[in-house]
Amino acid sequence: MLPKSINGLSEIFGLYDGFILDLWGVVHDGVAPFPDTLPALRGMKKARKKIWLLSNAPRRSYIVVEKLTQMGVTPEMYDGILTSGEASWQALQDKLLAKWGRRCLHIGGGRDSSVYEGLDISIVSDPAGADFVLNSGVEDFSDTLDKYLPLLQKCMTRSLPMLCANPDRTVHVESKLVICAGTLADSYAAMGGEIVYFGKPYRDVYSRCLRDMGTRQVLAVGDSMLTDIAGATAAGIDSVLVTSGLHREEFMGESRLQDFLVNYPYRPSYVMPSFSW
Repeated sequence: MLPKSINGLSEIFGLYDGFILDLWGVVHDGVAPFPDTLPALRGMKKARKKIWLLSNAPRRSYIVVEKLTQMGVTPEMYDGILTSGEASWQALQDKLLAKWGRRCLHIGGGRDSSVYEGLDISIVSDPAGADFVLNSGVEDFSDTLDKYLPLLQKCMTRSLPMLCANPDRTVHVESKLVICAGTLADSYAAMGGEIVYFGKPYRDVYSRCLRDMGTRQVLAVGDSMLTDIAGATAAGIDSVLVTSGLHREEFMGESRLQDFLVNYPYRPSYVMPSFSW
């Protein structure tokens, strides 16, 4: 059976007490909210629904809150937020630094430094002096995978474990497709590297959101089959795929939903063109 097509969440809101929303590709495009985002959030709040934001951003949650506020998505529009960067920071503090050591090679831009801020950690520039790799993605949005392969190979030579702070493979920044930490992690895994992931689609982040929400009937809204829909399915909650996000090219022209879904062993409960009320 194919997922039900809807034009907005108001068509099904009575079935759910709370919503887990992806950010990049659903709420905003990396620069600004989508046109229907603010009205949708206001409609959900007016309907007294719990709204939790769950993002694979490799930054602490408070950093993302600041960015959202600058975009006009202010804290009163949602009830909670969890990022993969926050989950990564917590894991480093609670167990991984003690397990791996405190000398860290960070692959990623300075914009992601919050993922290790305040921790008893030493950032090194050479794999030879590292205990582990913290992978938060590319340094520059124009970077390609080839730039990082020699560094990953050096890390593999030393059998360094890797923390992947963003399982996403790619993301749209406005109209540009950018590779994420998940792409680098895929290459490291192909080399035989040990990787620990934090974020969607892994169960821990969903369990934390559901626990904090305290609601029984929850719907996840996302634009990625590999993270949002896979994660919601594994967590046992319904989901809706926004088709104008990461998979937008696959839904152009005469593309059919059935042909698209045949590539995946799971499927969303609903599909809708964009995040709207």
